[in-house]
Amino acid sequence: MSAQLGWVIVYVPDVEAALVFYERSFGLERKMVAPDSSFGELDSGATTLAFASEELGESNFEGGFTRPGERPFNFEVVLVFDDPESAFARAVENGATVVAETKRKPWGQLVGYVRDPFGTLLEICSPVE
Repeated sequence: MSAQLGWVIVYVPDVEAALVFYERSFGLERKMVAPDSSFGELDSGATTLAFASEELGESNFEGGFTRPGERPFNFEVVLVFDDPESAFARAVENGATVVAETKRKPWGQLVGYVRDPFGTLLEICSPVE
């Protein structure tokens, strides 16, 4: 048996606002939202990008969870685009904060980093050539 990545879930203070940011910035489509807006999913291909309320996160873990700080955690959400520079610009227009401008990496890929309005580190990049 092998594992398959099913979801990436990000805890945010406002699930609806997170869904709207990702819809407007990156064109992702909503799959579902819980009636109480404590959880929502976006269609991002084979793996679902989901958001859960911070309240749900607090209830899932004894002692709660750690919120984003100034320095990135040991993970990032990566979104791949044919035109990452335009996606980067749309993210910033919709409230993302620039962490590192888009630049070409030695292996040919265009890569830029932003924090979404909720502090999540996003890599916005082109496909790996």
